[in-house]
This record gives sequence, C-alpha cells and structure tokens, in this order.
Amino acid sequence: LACAYIGSGRYFAAYRHEFIGTLLMIGFTFTPGKWIGQDALMVAWIAHVCGVVASDKIGGGPHVNPAVTVSMYALGKCSYTEGFVRIMGAMAGGLVAFPLYSVVADKLGLTQLGGPEFSSVGDPDGVNAGSSEFWAVTLLMIMIYVLNWELNFGKYHYWIKQTLTALGIRYLIETFPLAGPAINPMLGTTWYIFANGAFPVEIGHYFTYWVCPFAAAVFASCLYAVYAGGNVFGHKLPLGPVKGDAAVSSSKKNK
Repeated sequence: LACAYIGSGRYFAAYRHEFIGTLLMIGFTFTPGKWIGQDALMVAWIAHVCGVVASDKIGGGPHVNPAVTVSMYALGKCSYTEGFVRIMGAMAGGLVAFPLYSVVADKLGLTQLGGPEFSSVGDPDGVNAGSSEFWAVTLLMIMIYVLNWELNFGKYHYWIKQTLTALGIRYLIETFPLAGPAINPMLGTTWYIFANGAFPVEIGHYFTYWVCPFAAAVFASCLYAVYAGGNVFGHKLPLGPVKGDAAVSSSKKNK
C-alpha cells in the first residue's frame, strides 16, 4: 500500500486503477467455469469475454499484468516509477482478491475458485512451464500491440478490440496450459501465497512466472520496435522499422 504514495502520490491513480482492475479481472474472469457455465463451455467463454471487457472498462484501462507493464516501460509508454507502482497495485489487488472471493464462495455455497499452479514434478527448474508462459506472453503482447496501435475499428473500436483481446486471452489459456496457465506473473504468485500461506520457495516458480514472462515482454517489445520503429529501454534498435520501409517502398511504386 505504501507504494501508492511514491512520488508524493503522483501515481496514486495508476495504483488505484491496477488495484481495482485486478480485483475486477479476477472476479470476472476466474468465475466462468466455476460459478458461471460450469457445464457449458460456450457459456463460460462468453462470460470470460464479458468479464475481460467489463474489468477493463470499469477499472479504467489498467494493465493488471506486470509483464504488460514491463513492455510498456520498455517501449517508453510509462516511466520506471509508474511501472513499479502499477505492478505493486496489481499485486495488492491479487493478494486481496483471492481471499475475498473465497469468502464469497463460502457464504453463497459456490465452488471455490482455482488458480495457476506450477508443479516441479518432472520439471524442477520450470523449463517446460516457463517456455509455455514465454510464448503465451509473447503472443499476448503482439495481440495487444496490433489491436491497440495498428488497427482501427472506427466508432466501436474499444468494444471490438476488447472483445478480440478477451477471445485471444481465452485461446491462449486453452493453448498453453503447462503453467496453469497464468500468462500473468501476478496471478501465479498471489494465488500461490493465498493457497499456501507463504511465498513460493521453488526457483522454478519464479523462473516460470516472472523471468520467462518478463523476457517475453522484452522480446515482444523488440519485435514491435523492429516493425513499427521506436526505442526499447531508450535505445534505438539496429533493425527496422519494417513498417516505415514498407510505406516508403509503396510510395516509390506509386510514383
């Protein structure tokens, strides 16, 4: 909570957005299949999509994912301090959300929510699970770049791009299952703390849920910078921009 007041409270709004957005995201996206659509896959998918859109809209457009925040920092979309505060806000939201929804489930007689879990059996260092998270986060970031910065759906841009984002996230969840999946460092660790009452001690947990997603965020940022131009951590890459070269080439052909 103290992190919310870093910089004399300058980033309090960012912290609040991440905290509330995470509470909503977990509530809206973890309940499908548990509280909603238990026996109907299509209903669960639709509920998940609606949950992703609702949590973003109500929460004020938060990152709710430390890997996303790392990518935004790498691409110069937020400062180091803002990024740190956003990650702390998301972590605080996750630490509150899981116990909160557990109490709700108990009071209403609902199924307890689950969370992503890393198993060291057969994968003590998290290499396989980490690889799964790496590629899932890489694809997630590319999807975010394309839907938010490269495509324009006109009057209904927000609703269309958020719906497509939700469908994409659901697809990634189904396609990359080895680490739960989390596709979000905050979810992997805050769920572990809630489920076990302590911080994780296995190195594989941190490799799977933090090292690999952060590496994927930086990798995806580099790919986008090569395509669209711009800096990564304040430095211009020696390659690209492909987008600019393609535009110049097209202009020459038209002449």
